Amino acid sequence: MNIVVKEELKAYIDPLTADEYEALERSILAEGCRDALVLWGDVLVDGHNRHGICQKHDLPFNTVQNTRFQSMDDVHLWMIEQHLGRRSVSDFQRGELALRKREILAERKRIEQEKLQRESDGTADSQDEDQDSPPWDPAPSFSRAELAREAKLSSNQISMIERIRAQAAPEVVEAVKSGQLSISAAAAVASLPEDEQRAAATGGKDELKQAAKRAREANRKPRAAKPDVAVQVEEVSEDEQALRDAEVMHALEQLGEGAPALRARIVSLTRENDALRQQLAALRAQLSA
Repeated sequence: MNIVVKEELKAYIDPLTADEYEALERSILAEGCRDALVLWGDVLVDGHNRHGICQKHDLPFNTVQNTRFQSMDDVHLWMIEQHLGRRSVSDFQRGELALRKREILAERKRIEQEKLQRESDGTADSQDEDQDSPPWDPAPSFSRAELAREAKLSSNQISMIERIRAQAAPEVVEAVKSGQLSISAAAAVASLPEDEQRAAATGGKDELKQAAKRAREANRKPRAAKPDVAVQVEEVSEDEQALRDAEVMHALEQLGEGAPALRARIVSLTRENDALRQQLAALRAQLSA
């Protein structure tokens, strides 16, 4: 059988580690190639490692055709779906795969909308009419929460992986893929200038962690200073206060003996006013200290 191995597809999913590859090889040598290789025509879609091991040891294997594929994007989406469901895929890899899926489907949505617009404008051509609808929904929603749910991650992790993909130097990406650096630390390092990222990656795991610490400290917002206690009071000079006291005494004299309850109330309020002025003076002294 003539099986075509496309490097594009072989490299589309991160390769197995050396230990994982050795474990797979031992399993195939002991039990044979139990799972069929998936083909699209003569193109190998799934089973590149199994195919290589069987070729190396001249072992038999089975194949199966997937007839749903209509384009290479269909192939990519299928590969993503398969790997998102595998337990051996790391958190970072799942996040990357979910983001790739979003990009493919977003492009499909854009193309579909353009096609509908041409049909509405009466400018659709024969190529549009002959084009079959894809087997996947061309217009899904792309919220970060839905991506996180599909990738079995948090929305915050998806956000950090987006930042790593957009800003991190290749050496930092490799460090997080290999497990040297956590997703959160890699996202922090990605905020540094690229030459600083590369230098940290060259220094190894410890230097990367230090770089992440520096980045977090630089990005940390300073704590807002506690506001001064606002004391909204009317500023009254000693002369003004003396005048007010004299007016109070004059009012008391005018009341005479006819309103003892009101007279007592005014005396009480005057004393309370004096006490409040003393408390205010003490508070001001504390604030200025």
